[in-house]
Amino acid sequence: KAGLPLRGKKVLINAGPTYEPIDPVRFIGNHSTGKMGVALAEEAHKLGAEVKLILGPNSVLPKTTAIAITRISTALEMQAACEAEFGDADIAILAAAIADYRPANPVTEKIKKAGSPLKIELVENPDILAGLGKAKSENQVLVGFALETNNGLENAVAKLHKKNCDLIVLNTPTAVSGFGSDTNEVTLIDRKENKIKLELKSKAHIAQEILHHIIHNLSV
Repeated sequence: KAGLPLRGKKVLINAGPTYEPIDPVRFIGNHSTGKMGVALAEEAHKLGAEVKLILGPNSVLPKTTAIAITRISTALEMQAACEAEFGDADIAILAAAIADYRPANPVTEKIKKAGSPLKIELVENPDILAGLGKAKSENQVLVGFALETNNGLENAVAKLHKKNCDLIVLNTPTAVSGFGSDTNEVTLIDRKENKIKLELKSKAHIAQEILHHIIHNLSV
């Protein structure tokens, strides 16, 4: 038990971007590679958990084959997959970079140049973290990620309370942290608004520290 503190626990993690189709060959997406979420999945597995990983397109893959992976492309597919798995999860960590908006009317044929500006109407995607926060029971732990470029701490604290999370991982993208990099530096913020800064380390080490915090402070 000491070496496998998550034995018998089910951990749901999402990772990677979502791609929202404009037409059959173009999409709205972001630069996420899924590295942070996959590192969390691998670490949770090492600690004894049964891990379900919901993974966006163009993401890295875990090295271990013992992690159950569901592949999705869009935010709506991510929502359906997360909601299907959340009821059984002891811990859910939402590390994916889900598109906030999607094209309202994706078209079935490739859009050709017409010599004039192209207008694409966007509609908001559902807030998956908030939805899980509403469905969360007392004995579930919900961890969200906040990627912020300004007013990071203030925005992350607001997100923590609004979405009923137990912990928010605040991530500020720089050349050495955030999308695509192998290293990260984050701040953990709990319900009491305690802030714990994790200095720049490999994403694998950051994953260890996040899970260590969850195990020791969120009574799982």
